[in-house]
Amino acid sequence: MPTIIRFDGLRAVIYPNDHRPAHVHVIGKGGEAVFILNCPSGPPKLRESYRFNSPELNRIASTLSEELSTLCAKWREIHDYY
Repeated sequence: MPTIIRFDGLRAVIYPNDHRPAHVHVIGKGGEAVFILNCPSGPPKLRESYRFNSPELNRIASTLSEELSTLCAKWREIHDYY
C-alpha cells in the first residue's frame, strides 16, 4: 500500500490492486476516508468517511485538490488508467 502523500498526521494511499475510478484512501487519526479523484482535472469528491468530522474532511479535500496532479500521476503509474 504505497503512501503517496503525508499531511497533517494523515497519509493518502493507493492500493496496487484497487479498482476504478481513481481514488485515494486517507488514513490516520483514528479515521479513514475515500476520495474519488476525478482525474485529471478534479475536484476530488468524498465517497465515504469513518470518524472524520466535516472540518477535517474539508481540509483533506483541499489538500487533495492541491496535490491532484501528483495523485493522478501516481494512480496512472500504478494502474495504467484512470
